Amino acid sequence: MSGVELADELTAAAFGPRPDLAIDAAPTRPYQRWLAAVVLGGQGRYAAAAALLDELRTDADPVLAALGASALAAHRRQLGGHAAARVLDAAGLARLAAAGLVGAPGLAAEATSDVLLGLAADAIGVARTDEARLLVATAADFPVGWRGAIRLGWVRAEIELAAGRADLAVGPAAAAAELAAGTGARRHQVKSAIVHATALATPSPRAPAGEDRGLARDLLHRALDDCVELGLASLAWPCGLVLAELDPARRDELRRGSGVALHRVLRRADPVGRRLAECSPWVPSPTGPSG
Repeated sequence: MSGVELADELTAAAFGPRPDLAIDAAPTRPYQRWLAAVVLGGQGRYAAAAALLDELRTDADPVLAALGASALAAHRRQLGGHAAARVLDAAGLARLAAAGLVGAPGLAAEATSDVLLGLAADAIGVARTDEARLLVATAADFPVGWRGAIRLGWVRAEIELAAGRADLAVGPAAAAAELAAGTGARRHQVKSAIVHATALATPSPRAPAGEDRGLARDLLHRALDDCVELGLASLAWPCGLVLAELDPARRDELRRGSGVALHRVLRRADPVGRRLAECSPWVPSPTGPSG
């Protein structure tokens, strides 16, 4: 397979219809290694992803280094390590700033968006919602196409959820889901559905019972089926936990399934990721086969 063909295949896996692509060997080119790590993270194979990203985030190219730092930060954050992720995102932003590449055209703009939105998500996890709002406002000044716009919607929704205003989260979550639906990006479609459903189901001052728990339940059932079909273990366990609260008849089954999925993810995480998950209030104790 040529380098171009491999890059196309990895792009389709990272940001297209093939997030289930099996990655058995590490690519040699830095950009391809980043794509492969993004795919591995979506599959919950965090140790394999970290092996690629630990090297990439010290790359001589500041843009690739920032992308690597941001991707590793996302994986740390997915395991509840928001403070650790913050250090990585900040390092990525510092590399771009030192090179005068913050918001520069092309891949640098994508990296800028990634680290700024990553820092906003990190701030949410450590209860700094005002800081998160400022970072999102800054990130919005660097439009980078559909991926950045979808992630912007996710983070905007997550800020309002953290602030106890789920009614204000529905709009940006729905916009992200609508945008994702118009792409071939299956992983982004699944996560958008989860964020949208969470916003719909969460009580708020304006909607004490949630906006539409029935629609949220339907969205989450489809998202969980997609997680299983596509091997998106990183999304399967949180999706199952949210769905368990909306489907009382299957609550125990869904919680067990979520625990098994989380157990599988932690078994494939690197030691740092496992330690962060064990210490995080955001990650429940797994109840898998040996949990």
